[in-house]
Amino acid sequence: MAAYQHIKIPRDGAKITISANKELIVPNNPIIPFIEGDGTGRDIWRASVRVFDAAVEKAYKGKRKVHWMEVYAGEKSFKMLSNWLPDETVEAFTEFLVGIKGPLTTPIGGGFRSLNVSLRILLDLYVCLRPVRYIKGVPSPVKHPEYVNMVIFRENTEDIYTGIEFPNGTEENKKFKTLLQQNFPKEYAKIRFPETAGIGIKPVSVEGTERLVRAAIKWSLANKRKNINLVHKGNIMKYTEGAFKDWGYAVAKREFRNDVVTERETWILGNKESKPNLSVQDNAKLTDPGFDMMSPDQQNDIKKEVEAALKLWPTHGDGKWKSKLLIKDSIADVSLQFVLIRPRDYDVIATLNLNGDYLSDALAAQVGGIGIAPGANINYDSGHAVFEATHGTAPKYADLDKVNPGSVILSGEMMFRYMGWAEVADLILKGLERAVANKTVTYDFERLMEGAKLVSCSGFGDEIVANM
Repeated sequence: MAAYQHIKIPRDGAKITISANKELIVPNNPIIPFIEGDGTGRDIWRASVRVFDAAVEKAYKGKRKVHWMEVYAGEKSFKMLSNWLPDETVEAFTEFLVGIKGPLTTPIGGGFRSLNVSLRILLDLYVCLRPVRYIKGVPSPVKHPEYVNMVIFRENTEDIYTGIEFPNGTEENKKFKTLLQQNFPKEYAKIRFPETAGIGIKPVSVEGTERLVRAAIKWSLANKRKNINLVHKGNIMKYTEGAFKDWGYAVAKREFRNDVVTERETWILGNKESKPNLSVQDNAKLTDPGFDMMSPDQQNDIKKEVEAALKLWPTHGDGKWKSKLLIKDSIADVSLQFVLIRPRDYDVIATLNLNGDYLSDALAAQVGGIGIAPGANINYDSGHAVFEATHGTAPKYADLDKVNPGSVILSGEMMFRYMGWAEVADLILKGLERAVANKTVTYDFERLMEGAKLVSCSGFGDEIVANM
């Protein structure tokens, strides 16, 4: 193990490692680094770690134990070390693979744009995994929150979150616009007010897209999910978001051909099943109602698509496609509407960084709010994963032992499941579900639940433990 200046490595613990075939090797005494978080993070961590330790003890009767190792970031780190995100914190997460963190303050002024984003970039945690599922009894603003059961795979390292921006009024902004004007005059002319415009760049790559979609497909197959929706704004941003959609379909067909079917392929195969003697051209007309108004080249493209789909008949025909993982896509603004009014149509969502940010928070609101929404940032190739609270620090409630610790607790449930300690994850989930069913909850739920019993942050943790 590496030597650290400020981090104390537990003597009786061992590292989680990863095998050559990318499987985690978890010892019975794993060392797990944690950042307690800023503001309310202190209260939340104290309640959460009691829940985690109790679940491990109940599941394994002392045969397994987590050795927690505190690492530093945020306000606590800055006060101790005059550094918001010390190098050794990143090194610890790198060495020990799996960790967990509470909410962190984003420094005001210069420095990091976001500590959370910085950790994701430095560790190349390219998947932001956000499961959204209703827990019975949690207050919700919608009529049927129980219809929501989705998992979001949000690309974590590209899109506008790369932070490539040129602020208006700076020399960098002037140089970039001069470069644009001289080399790409048509694009420069599209800027409505070029003299005062700030400029941002949105990179989306083949590699970034493929590894995100690949991870979503592997996870969906392993967890027997029904469909993956590639959410994008490709009708406007054709060469970034539109390319994400195209590259996503391409990796699905190339690497998972026998296990997946696209939505358009289901139409083509279904057409043949209902009318076995249907010609390719007539199938194309049924698949694309605007076929007759297309140019000859466009019509040929549709006919080639039909022919390619019909070649799948031995493995996908005669209804066999119905048991495959369905790959489809939808425009981002349509998706934001449909996850609200038709949530049962969505299962797993794979999307770009900004879309995923909007969607995950919008969905969290449907099932009770971001206060109990868990999240993880994962690199499925290296095994690195940081599980985290998805809410902010709420400093006005700091050290009052008041807020809901559910986001970190459910993030811990995700962490133990990722480690293969499903028995622990199940106990955490059972305890939380029963605590909510008993209406013994923190203030955010108590004020919206008739006949509820108000408990503190630590009291809610105790209630979870009591209901395991």
